Amino acid sequence: MKATSDERDDAALTAAGLAARLAALENRDTLRFAMCGSVDDGKSTLLGRLLAEAGMVPEDRLAQMIRDSKKHGTCGGAPDYALLLDGLEAEREQGITIDVAWRYFGTDKRAFIVADCPGHAQYTRNMASGASSAELGVVLVDARAGVQTQTRRHTAILAMFGLRRVLFAVNKLDLIDYNHARYHAIELECEKLAHDLGISHADAIPVSAIHADNLVAHSPNTPWYAGKSLLEYLETVQVERRTDAAFALPVQWVNRPDHSFRGYAGTIAGGRVAPGNEVLVLPSGQRSRVARVVGGDADLDSAGAGQAVTLTLADQIDVARGDVIADPAHPPEVAAQFACHLLWLDDAALLPGRRYLMKLATREIGAQVTEIKHRIDPDTQAHLAATRLVANEIGYCNLSLDADIAYRPYKQDRRLGGFILVDRETNATVGCGTLDFGLRRDRNVHWQQLDVDRAARAKIKGQTPRCLWFTGLSGAGKSTIANLVERRLLSEGYHTILLDGDNVRHGLNRDLGFTDADRVENIRRVAEVAKLMMDAGLIVLVSFISPFRAERRMARDLIGEGGFMEVFVDAPLAVCEQRDVKGLYAKARAGKIANFTGIGSPYEAPEAPEIHLRSDRESAAESAARVADLLTK
Repeated sequence: MKATSDERDDAALTAAGLAARLAALENRDTLRFAMCGSVDDGKSTLLGRLLAEAGMVPEDRLAQMIRDSKKHGTCGGAPDYALLLDGLEAEREQGITIDVAWRYFGTDKRAFIVADCPGHAQYTRNMASGASSAELGVVLVDARAGVQTQTRRHTAILAMFGLRRVLFAVNKLDLIDYNHARYHAIELECEKLAHDLGISHADAIPVSAIHADNLVAHSPNTPWYAGKSLLEYLETVQVERRTDAAFALPVQWVNRPDHSFRGYAGTIAGGRVAPGNEVLVLPSGQRSRVARVVGGDADLDSAGAGQAVTLTLADQIDVARGDVIADPAHPPEVAAQFACHLLWLDDAALLPGRRYLMKLATREIGAQVTEIKHRIDPDTQAHLAATRLVANEIGYCNLSLDADIAYRPYKQDRRLGGFILVDRETNATVGCGTLDFGLRRDRNVHWQQLDVDRAARAKIKGQTPRCLWFTGLSGAGKSTIANLVERRLLSEGYHTILLDGDNVRHGLNRDLGFTDADRVENIRRVAEVAKLMMDAGLIVLVSFISPFRAERRMARDLIGEGGFMEVFVDAPLAVCEQRDVKGLYAKARAGKIANFTGIGSPYEAPEAPEIHLRSDRESAAESAARVADLLTK
């Protein structure tokens, strides 16, 4: 049967209307927000109920949730809307959120990308991941408990990652009988918390997720509240969006398929670029012009922020992965030392002086925290003195890198101002942070060119400089063996110096104690001195317990693989105690000496030393001969 002209007109109008609506949906603004709060504040329930009330959950998914509620739910068999979001089986069984769950939904007015963050303290790293890309923070507060330590910690993390607007959703109003006075007291406490953390805009909404109060419409249970519902707030809230107009591209890959093409691939962090534009390569400071902008298999007339492109330059200059190609009129800054906010994530404490790898944009470089200026008390936001940071603590620190990098302060550019720290041994992410500003102290210090170098000093002595690093428990025989090795080398005409742990602590390191942080600094200083003495052409013998692998690795990296020889003087703890003429082990076991290695503090044995001595099985003279023979050969 043929359609009439009226039917064809109606169909055309319907199609036109659908096309217009689809076009409008495609052009919607997108809001990225992180939802967080303490354990059991009801984050998943609130978001699940919000989606259901707004008609954004398919019928079959709702039916599945109702069935799952009888098995996994926490509402006595009633619909548990949290199950709409708790995807991991472990989450469903425990009734908690473990990983960051990314949710995507939208209304006619706006699209949303939500980071549903876990509440437990041990999953703080996941919460930081969600906050790092958010434009708005939504912090749930249990109306019965009020603002808790984890609420404060999450809000502090949102502030650290630059969020300037936070919404406090005061949940479970039904459990306090919708008491206005109680809600208002929590609202004031939230506003003070945000103000103390430097968050410029803080709002609050009273809600009950389980009963859908004030989620998509005003609730008759809160006649004293005249503000927006949660969904209306999310649809209309204005957030600060930092758009960097200056072009910058961190180089991810040097693309050279053959001799005729050399391109620099990466994702544009900000601004636009076109062929012919002048560019500056940082940190080297070289200049050139863009010859081509390649996107996929075709050349582009221009490209902007967020696009993955390959640039070719008019000049053959040295550009490597991690460099930044930028607009010379508004370039990133360059520095090797920074003040930064740091969130520590690892169970092992952060110790100043310990070396890590820092990853910023596409750059990976050696780094160490040189000083903890203060840590932030999560309950009071007070700045407290600290020599270490433990898991989930936030500190303000000085950070030193092995070389200059191009960066922008995080408040200007998330891509070039946010970083993570990685453990060099395990490759685990141990911290994340934001760069505040570069320290000018390294701008005024430059390498002085010297005519006489290590090679010249070594040549006149007729030897190759080496560092013999003796490590082992107290009483293992390090100092005795090192002393015998130096005596033999000296008798054979070698130029040597012996740095002994006890002796150095009488002078250079007399200000250091025996905490883990002081032990790290102890080894850092000695490694620097050993390197200077090797520059003098000497063979340096270092006899230190040096209990941590990370610090011995730091010394090896500083001195250089070819010049560093790790000598593990190994003896069982019982043997070391028997040899202890000073009675230190006995005092440690009696509790009179804290942090004594082997008793109150661990010793991490070398995994692949250049030479392994068993001082309980051979004499000190035999061990010394083995070391000297290895060195002289």
